[in-house]
Amino acid sequence: MKIDYSGKSVVVTGAGGVIGRASAILFAQLGASVVASDMNEESLRETAQSILKEGGSVESIVADVTDADEAAGIVKFACSKFGRLDVLFNNAGGSLPTPMERIDREQFHRIRSLNFDAVYHASMEALPVMVSNGGGVILSTTSGAGSGAVNGLAVYGAAKAGVNSLMRSIAVEYGQRGIRANAIAPSAASPGMVDWVKSRPGGLEGYLSKQPMGRLGTPEDVASVAVFLASEFAGFVNGVVLPVDGGIEAMFAVPS
Repeated sequence: MKIDYSGKSVVVTGAGGVIGRASAILFAQLGASVVASDMNEESLRETAQSILKEGGSVESIVADVTDADEAAGIVKFACSKFGRLDVLFNNAGGSLPTPMERIDREQFHRIRSLNFDAVYHASMEALPVMVSNGGGVILSTTSGAGSGAVNGLAVYGAAKAGVNSLMRSIAVEYGQRGIRANAIAPSAASPGMVDWVKSRPGGLEGYLSKQPMGRLGTPEDVASVAVFLASEFAGFVNGVVLPVDGGIEAMFAVPS
Protein backbone atom coordinates (compact mmCIF):
# COMPACT_ATOMS: atom_id res chain seq x y z
CA MET A 1 0.00 0.00 0.00
CA LYS A 2 1.10 3.56 -0.63
CA ILE A 3 -0.15 7.08 -0.12
CA ASP A 4 -2.07 8.13 -3.22
CA TYR A 5 -3.70 11.52 -3.77
CA SER A 6 -4.92 10.85 -7.30
CA GLY A 7 -8.20 12.66 -7.92
CA LYS A 8 -7.78 14.88 -4.88
CA SER A 9 -7.37 18.64 -4.65
CA VAL A 10 -4.87 20.10 -2.16
CA VAL A 11 -4.33 23.75 -1.24
CA VAL A 12 -0.97 24.81 0.21
CA THR A 13 -0.53 28.39 1.43
CA GLY A 14 2.93 29.86 1.82
CA ALA A 15 3.91 27.61 -1.07
CA GLY A 16 6.77 29.89 -2.06
CA GLY A 17 8.61 29.19 1.20
CA VAL A 18 10.76 26.14 1.76
CA ILE A 19 8.26 24.14 3.82
CA GLY A 20 5.33 25.07 1.59
CA ARG A 21 7.31 24.29 -1.55
CA ALA A 22 8.48 20.89 -0.28
CA SER A 23 4.90 20.06 0.73
CA ALA A 24 3.32 21.20 -2.53
CA ILE A 25 5.87 19.21 -4.54
CA LEU A 26 5.36 16.06 -2.46
CA PHE A 27 1.57 16.24 -2.64
CA ALA A 28 1.87 16.60 -6.42
CA GLN A 29 4.33 13.71 -6.66
CA LEU A 30 1.73 11.56 -4.92
CA GLY A 31 -0.90 12.44 -7.51
CA ALA A 32 -2.69 15.48 -6.05
CA SER A 33 -3.95 18.43 -8.04
CA VAL A 34 -2.26 21.23 -6.10
CA VAL A 35 -3.28 24.84 -5.63
CA ALA A 36 -0.14 26.71 -4.57
CA SER A 37 -0.56 30.13 -2.99
CA ASP A 38 1.88 32.79 -1.85
CA MET A 39 2.12 36.56 -1.91
CA ASN A 40 5.59 36.39 -3.49
CA GLU A 41 4.92 35.84 -7.19
CA GLU A 42 8.50 34.92 -8.08
CA SER A 43 8.94 32.25 -5.42
CA LEU A 44 5.46 30.91 -6.19
CA ARG A 45 6.39 30.59 -9.85
CA GLU A 46 9.49 28.58 -8.89
CA THR A 47 7.34 26.17 -6.89
CA ALA A 48 4.90 25.72 -9.75
CA GLN A 49 7.71 25.17 -12.24
CA SER A 50 9.23 22.49 -10.01
CA ILE A 51 5.91 20.64 -9.96
CA LEU A 52 5.27 21.01 -13.68
CA LYS A 53 8.79 19.85 -14.50
CA GLU A 54 7.96 16.51 -12.88
CA GLY A 55 4.64 16.26 -14.72
CA GLY A 56 2.52 17.22 -11.72
CA SER A 57 -0.73 19.19 -11.67
CA VAL A 58 -0.64 22.69 -10.17
CA GLU A 59 -2.54 25.95 -10.29
CA SER A 60 -1.08 29.08 -8.72
CA ILE A 61 -2.72 32.04 -7.05
CA VAL A 62 -0.91 35.10 -5.72
CA ALA A 63 -2.68 36.09 -2.52
CA ASP A 64 -2.03 37.91 0.73
CA VAL A 65 -3.48 35.68 3.43
CA THR A 66 -3.55 38.58 5.91
CA ASP A 67 -6.47 39.89 3.84
CA ALA A 68 -9.58 37.97 4.96
CA ASP A 69 -11.18 38.01 1.52
CA GLU A 70 -8.00 36.84 -0.20
CA ALA A 71 -7.46 34.05 2.34
CA ALA A 72 -11.00 32.80 1.74
CA GLY A 73 -10.57 33.40 -1.99
CA ILE A 74 -7.81 30.78 -2.20
CA VAL A 75 -10.35 28.09 -1.33
CA LYS A 76 -12.82 29.46 -3.86
CA PHE A 77 -10.07 29.44 -6.48
CA ALA A 78 -9.31 25.78 -5.79
CA CYS A 79 -12.97 24.84 -6.14
CA SER A 80 -13.26 26.76 -9.40
CA LYS A 81 -10.22 24.99 -10.85
CA PHE A 82 -10.75 21.45 -9.61
CA GLY A 83 -14.39 21.34 -8.52
CA ARG A 84 -13.59 20.12 -5.03
CA LEU A 85 -11.26 20.55 -2.05
CA ASP A 86 -9.90 17.59 -0.12
CA VAL A 87 -6.98 19.09 1.82
CA LEU A 88 -6.29 22.61 3.06
CA PHE A 89 -2.76 23.09 4.38
CA ASN A 90 -2.58 26.46 6.17
CA ASN A 91 1.19 26.79 6.05
CA ALA A 92 1.77 30.54 5.62
CA GLY A 93 3.08 32.29 8.74
CA GLY A 94 6.11 33.66 10.51
CA SER A 95 7.43 36.44 12.70
CA LEU A 96 10.64 38.19 13.67
CA PRO A 97 11.67 37.82 17.33
CA THR A 98 10.84 41.05 19.14
CA PRO A 99 10.75 41.81 22.87
CA MET A 100 7.15 42.07 24.02
CA GLU A 101 7.29 45.71 25.07
CA ARG A 102 8.58 46.75 21.63
CA ILE A 103 5.62 45.35 19.69
CA ASP A 104 3.36 48.21 18.70
CA ARG A 105 -0.30 47.93 17.78
CA GLU A 106 0.38 47.65 14.05
CA GLN A 107 2.89 44.83 14.55
CA PHE A 108 0.48 43.03 16.86
CA HIS A 109 -2.29 43.04 14.28
CA ARG A 110 0.06 42.03 11.46
CA ILE A 111 1.51 39.05 13.36
CA ARG A 112 -1.90 37.92 14.56
CA SER A 113 -3.44 38.32 11.12
CA LEU A 114 -0.72 36.28 9.38
CA ASN A 115 -0.50 33.50 11.94
CA PHE A 116 -4.10 33.13 13.15
CA ASP A 117 -6.66 35.18 11.22
CA ALA A 118 -5.53 33.79 7.85
CA VAL A 119 -5.91 30.24 9.13
CA TYR A 120 -9.36 30.99 10.50
CA HIS A 121 -10.69 32.63 7.34
CA ALA A 122 -9.41 29.96 4.94
CA SER A 123 -10.62 27.18 7.22
CA MET A 124 -14.10 28.66 7.57
CA GLU A 125 -14.33 28.86 3.77
CA ALA A 126 -13.14 25.27 3.43
CA LEU A 127 -15.46 23.68 5.99
CA PRO A 128 -18.78 23.92 4.09
CA VAL A 129 -17.04 22.73 0.91
CA MET A 130 -15.63 19.71 2.70
CA VAL A 131 -18.95 18.97 4.40
CA SER A 132 -20.66 18.92 1.00
CA ASN A 133 -17.91 16.63 -0.33
CA GLY A 134 -18.45 14.21 2.55
CA GLY A 135 -15.16 14.97 4.27
CA GLY A 136 -11.71 16.51 4.08
CA VAL A 137 -8.59 17.41 6.02
CA ILE A 138 -7.40 20.75 7.40
CA LEU A 139 -3.76 21.02 8.40
CA SER A 140 -2.01 24.05 9.86
CA THR A 141 1.63 24.81 10.51
CA THR A 142 2.00 25.92 14.10
CA SER A 143 5.05 26.16 16.37
CA GLY A 144 6.48 25.01 19.66
CA ALA A 145 5.98 28.64 20.66
CA GLY A 146 2.26 27.89 20.63
CA SER A 147 2.72 25.31 23.39
CA GLY A 148 5.43 26.94 25.50
CA ALA A 149 6.71 30.48 25.82
CA VAL A 150 9.74 31.56 23.78
CA ASN A 151 11.56 34.83 24.43
CA GLY A 152 10.70 37.42 21.77
CA LEU A 153 7.77 35.47 20.31
CA ALA A 154 4.90 36.47 22.58
CA VAL A 155 2.36 37.51 19.96
CA TYR A 156 3.48 34.85 17.47
CA GLY A 157 3.19 32.19 20.18
CA ALA A 158 -0.24 33.42 21.23
CA ALA A 159 -1.42 33.30 17.61
CA LYS A 160 -0.07 29.78 17.16
CA ALA A 161 -1.74 28.71 20.41
CA GLY A 162 -4.94 29.98 18.85
CA VAL A 163 -4.28 27.85 15.76
CA ASN A 164 -3.78 24.79 17.97
CA SER A 165 -7.09 25.47 19.68
CA LEU A 166 -8.86 26.11 16.37
CA MET A 167 -7.68 22.81 14.90
CA ARG A 168 -8.87 20.95 17.98
CA SER A 169 -12.25 22.69 17.82
CA ILE A 170 -12.71 21.80 14.16
CA ALA A 171 -11.70 18.20 14.93
CA VAL A 172 -14.30 17.92 17.69
CA GLU A 173 -17.14 19.77 15.96
CA TYR A 174 -16.72 18.30 12.48
CA GLY A 175 -15.25 14.85 13.07
CA GLN A 176 -18.62 13.14 12.66
CA ARG A 177 -19.00 14.89 9.31
CA GLY A 178 -15.83 13.34 7.95
CA ILE A 179 -13.45 16.24 8.57
CA ARG A 180 -10.17 15.91 10.41
CA ALA A 181 -8.00 18.83 11.58
CA ASN A 182 -4.45 18.66 12.89
CA ALA A 183 -1.49 20.96 13.44
CA ILE A 184 2.20 20.43 12.71
CA ALA A 185 4.80 22.08 14.96
CA PRO A 186 8.22 22.10 13.23
CA SER A 187 11.53 23.08 14.77
CA ALA A 188 14.26 24.84 12.78
CA ALA A 189 13.32 23.83 9.24
CA SER A 190 13.31 27.15 7.38
CA PRO A 191 15.93 29.87 6.76
CA GLY A 192 14.13 32.27 9.11
CA MET A 193 14.05 29.75 11.93
CA VAL A 194 17.70 28.82 11.36
CA ASP A 195 18.66 32.51 11.47
CA TRP A 196 16.81 32.78 14.77
CA VAL A 197 18.72 29.78 16.16
CA LYS A 198 22.01 31.34 15.08
CA SER A 199 21.13 34.56 16.91
CA ARG A 200 20.57 32.74 20.21
CA PRO A 201 23.31 32.37 22.87
CA GLY A 202 25.64 29.61 21.73
CA GLY A 203 24.49 29.95 18.15
CA LEU A 204 23.91 27.01 15.84
CA GLU A 205 26.59 24.84 17.45
CA GLY A 206 25.07 25.34 20.89
CA TYR A 207 21.61 24.50 19.59
CA LEU A 208 22.75 21.31 17.89
CA SER A 209 24.64 20.17 20.98
CA LYS A 210 21.33 20.15 22.88
CA GLN A 211 19.14 18.90 20.03
CA PRO A 212 18.25 15.26 20.82
CA MET A 213 18.93 14.15 17.22
CA GLY A 214 21.86 16.50 16.72
CA ARG A 215 20.66 18.03 13.47
CA LEU A 216 18.34 20.66 12.05
CA GLY A 217 14.97 19.74 10.67
CA THR A 218 14.42 19.95 6.93
CA PRO A 219 11.44 21.14 4.87
CA GLU A 220 11.10 17.55 3.64
CA ASP A 221 10.73 16.34 7.25
CA VAL A 222 7.68 18.57 7.59
CA ALA A 223 6.29 17.77 4.14
CA SER A 224 6.41 14.03 4.85
CA VAL A 225 4.35 14.50 8.01
CA ALA A 226 1.86 16.71 6.15
CA VAL A 227 1.17 14.14 3.44
CA PHE A 228 0.85 11.42 6.09
CA LEU A 229 -1.58 13.37 8.28
CA ALA A 230 -3.75 14.24 5.29
CA SER A 231 -3.82 10.63 4.07
CA GLU A 232 -6.05 7.67 4.87
CA PHE A 233 -3.15 6.19 6.83
CA ALA A 234 -3.85 8.84 9.48
CA GLY A 235 -7.61 8.40 9.18
CA PHE A 236 -8.12 8.20 12.96
CA VAL A 237 -5.66 10.96 13.86
CA ASN A 238 -7.71 14.02 14.70
CA GLY A 239 -7.19 17.14 16.81
CA VAL A 240 -3.50 16.66 17.49
CA VAL A 241 -0.58 19.06 17.54
CA LEU A 242 2.30 16.95 16.23
CA PRO A 243 5.85 18.16 16.94
CA VAL A 244 8.29 17.60 14.10
CA ASP A 245 11.29 18.70 16.11
CA GLY A 246 13.60 15.73 16.64
CA GLY A 247 12.59 15.39 20.27
CA ILE A 248 12.84 18.99 21.54
CA GLU A 249 9.35 19.02 23.05
CA ALA A 250 10.14 15.74 24.84
CA MET A 251 12.96 17.42 26.80
CA PHE A 252 12.46 18.67 30.33
CA ALA A 253 13.34 22.36 30.28
CA VAL A 254 15.74 23.48 33.02
CA PRO A 255 17.57 26.81 33.40
CA SER A 256 21.00 26.73 31.85
